[in-house]
Amino acid sequence: QVRLVESGGGVVQAGGPLRLSCAASGRTDSTYPMGWFRQAPGKEREFVASIGWTSISYPYYADSVTGRFTISREHAKNTVYLQMDSLKPEDTAVYYCAAPRMGSPEWDYWGQGTQVTVSS
Repeated sequence: QVRLVESGGGVVQAGGPLRLSCAASGRTDSTYPMGWFRQAPGKEREFVASIGWTSISYPYYADSVTGRFTISREHAKNTVYLQMDSLKPEDTAVYYCAAPRMGSPEWDYWGQGTQVTVSS
């Protein structure tokens, strides 16, 4: 059974940094992308960033976080990270990591989420 577990959320002042981690377990393959999404109160879940499985995989970012967030992954630990810098109050949300089933174009597996709160 595939399991994704996020960690690293918390409360931070505006302008500060925070790093989220997502550890994946239970997979038999290693060639899959991973992504981060977030959901603010009263809003729909939205894409934040994603990264492929190769060492030179080109990351993708939502316009709202480009230049402030950096996604990376460590294959040896089956972990993906989201480094968030210059945080803004509007970044406050529950952050989720996600991954697809083998060969699937969809984000099929989701973690339980970690709360990020940015105070002004």
